[in-house]
Amino acid sequence: MAKEKETNTGESKNSKFYTKVVRLLWLGSFLGLLIGIGYFYMLTKQDLPTFEDLENPKYNLASEIYSTNDKSLGRFYIENRVPVQFNELNPYLIDALIATEDERYYEHSGIDVKALGRVAFGVITLNSSKGGGSTITQQLAKLLYDRPNLKGNFITKAFILVNTKLKEWITAVKLERSYTKNEIIAMYLNKFEFIYGAHGIKAAAETYFGKKQENLDKNEAAMLVGMLKNPSAYNPKKFPSNAKQRMIVVLNQMKKNGKLDPSEYETLKEIDLDMSNFNITTHSDGLAPYFRIELAKHLKNMFAKDEFRKPDGTKYDIYRDGLKVYTTIDEKMQALAEQTMVEHMSKVQETYDKRWKNKDPWSYNMDRWSKGIRQKGLESLVKNTDRYKGIQTEYLNPALDRFREVFKQPIYSSQIEMILEEEKNPGYIKKQLARKNIKPKESKFLMEVIKNEEWNNFKNSWNEFQTIVDREFNTPREMTVFAYTESGEDRMTMTPLDSIKYHRKFLQTGILAIDPASGNIKVWVGGINNKYFQFDHIQASRQVGSTFKPFVYSTAIALQGISPCFKVTDEPITIAPGEGNFGLIDPWSPRNADGEFTYEKLTLYEGLQQSKNTVSVFLMKELGNAEVVRGLVHSMGIDSSLKRSDGEYRVPNQPSICLGAADLSVMEMTSAYTTFANNGVHNKPNFISHIEDKNGRIIYKAIREQQMALNPKANYVMVDLLKTAKGGQFAGVKSEVGGKTGTTNDFVDGWFMGVTPTLVVGTWVGGEDPWIRFLHLSEGQGSRMAKPFFAKFLKKLEDSEKIDFDANARFNVPSGDLGIVIDCELYEQYYQQDLPTNGGSNETFEEEFEEEEFEE
Repeated sequence: MAKEKETNTGESKNSKFYTKVVRLLWLGSFLGLLIGIGYFYMLTKQDLPTFEDLENPKYNLASEIYSTNDKSLGRFYIENRVPVQFNELNPYLIDALIATEDERYYEHSGIDVKALGRVAFGVITLNSSKGGGSTITQQLAKLLYDRPNLKGNFITKAFILVNTKLKEWITAVKLERSYTKNEIIAMYLNKFEFIYGAHGIKAAAETYFGKKQENLDKNEAAMLVGMLKNPSAYNPKKFPSNAKQRMIVVLNQMKKNGKLDPSEYETLKEIDLDMSNFNITTHSDGLAPYFRIELAKHLKNMFAKDEFRKPDGTKYDIYRDGLKVYTTIDEKMQALAEQTMVEHMSKVQETYDKRWKNKDPWSYNMDRWSKGIRQKGLESLVKNTDRYKGIQTEYLNPALDRFREVFKQPIYSSQIEMILEEEKNPGYIKKQLARKNIKPKESKFLMEVIKNEEWNNFKNSWNEFQTIVDREFNTPREMTVFAYTESGEDRMTMTPLDSIKYHRKFLQTGILAIDPASGNIKVWVGGINNKYFQFDHIQASRQVGSTFKPFVYSTAIALQGISPCFKVTDEPITIAPGEGNFGLIDPWSPRNADGEFTYEKLTLYEGLQQSKNTVSVFLMKELGNAEVVRGLVHSMGIDSSLKRSDGEYRVPNQPSICLGAADLSVMEMTSAYTTFANNGVHNKPNFISHIEDKNGRIIYKAIREQQMALNPKANYVMVDLLKTAKGGQFAGVKSEVGGKTGTTNDFVDGWFMGVTPTLVVGTWVGGEDPWIRFLHLSEGQGSRMAKPFFAKFLKKLEDSEKIDFDANARFNVPSGDLGIVIDCELYEQYYQQDLPTNGGSNETFEEEFEEEEFEE
């Protein structure tokens, strides 16, 4: 009995103990669950993407630029990323991705429970790369926030790794609730960065293989999917062997998952990747780089206006908002123009180099530009280089900072040079003040600097700086420079100073082609090479020379009904003070370009073709004022109310405009000439068709702006004059063509304005500096520098079967009597040689001009 009681008591004690243990376990489990829920809840409140963030992911999306037939011209981007929809994705990419990264992708809800063992193993070994349980959804989640670095002791690292994994799981679940499986795949491939600036699968395909992602073959798709594991380690450019081995792993996974036949796998794994089309995209690559840069400036200005805001009121960002900009550029015509430009300009440059062999434009004897001016220009080029600025930062900036502390204001290079000159030639600063080159306050400051003890210390730093600059810029070294080669570059050994001179001696060009019927710009070539020469010459003002003369002729035809058969004697003509409404103080008697007078009677046809100044001066004198010409060009798209920085009109209210004294751009001149090709109607130039946001909503659509400038009959007479004035070089051309050359003083600028019924092309050729020029008229005239481009380009347009250009189009001939005789035999036989004094047939122009007001 006692033993039985003792046994029962022992069992009772054990039972109570086990009961306590079970209760404690349940309590621990409950508390652990509460803690887990609490911790889990805490994680959801940390730096994780919200549902709103996931439903509206904020990518930096590149804006794509399209040509007339929706071909991509390039992109504006901070990150070169253009999203691809799932239904647009290459099926090989999808198969490779799922087979390699997440075989059960369509079976789980963001977290693959079967793979959690591998995650635990990764935690134990503290190797996050061996986690192995990350689904495609989790991998997308990783890309949505920065992962922390594993730092600290074993426990800290384990905690960070577990914490990070839990965050990925939470985000993955949110993603699965916000998107379909297909959308998640597209988001992942669009978000991933494949290095070399390739953000997303579309950019990656273009960078590594030079093709669209939809055109990737199985090997290429496998390689890019293989890079998802580690793009740096499996970089096919830097580590081709690694990349191929990884590609084989992906192909093998595709075989295991039934996406590749065993025989196909054996064939594909032996193929070496072709990386010959690898190209790191930059903003200067591709067609129309000058146009794209100017387009970016235009869009920034446009989107700064309140009328072009997002629905939420913020401004559009062309580098981040994924806009689609549809332009008027014809990419085939643009490519042909760029090719023809290189062919033409290389020949012009070859001639220039021969004429300047063993001569230096910065020291050659020129009356118009002193050596001092040219040397100052060269010094300015040196100071604008990164090399010079780097030397200044290291060797001079500390002294400049000390100077600012002592004198409480900065000092500039020009001021330092004046002080040094004052030390050599006392009284120099006083002379500059007398000439009003500097103000009294600045003069006083410079003299105070000379007297200060700190000046000598600063001068020593300045001299040391100059010594280093001279050494650096005069030490030869091998470098890559621009050249008319197949690649557009060459390797040469020269000093940095010689490199600056070398590049500055290249003649530049500006070429614009416009459809006259719409005003749409089809071709934009702003220079010879955007990588080396960024300045765009399409909208830069240049003296226009004789290309302005047709505006004077047009005015005379429109207002006076003058026939192009009317004859003018090629002799000196003077416009005297008080004559007409020119407001001249001194007599004006210009010469012809060659300084000669033939004293022959020339028709207006002959006068324009030979570009005789005497004929233009005669017409201007008969018109009685320059305002009527300014009024016509204003209606043709050249704003004659604009003034230069010196306060003078850009289209001067002076008789000299009849000889081309105005400084205008290729854009303005080409735009104005489209009026002749369009029956007297001017369409404002346009280079954007419409713009869509990333969702396809149209946010801008171009509206044509047009104006009647010339009566159609007077306009046709001018077109007939241009057809004669175009001259030779058009043998074999089928198109009806008109045009006018232009050459400015000292052969600084060469022009040709080419006109056809469906395309008007303006071409300018010249140097970045005015002393980069030819030395003789025979080579420096527009008919040599610019006209050959248009003739060659036109012939290629006609021969091309791929470009939409109608060589059979003809200028519109107005119905009925022109009212102006253009048959010179008939004119000689039946008409008097007196200049008409009536208003001719251009009542429309007279009425429109009388309404214009031009402030003096």
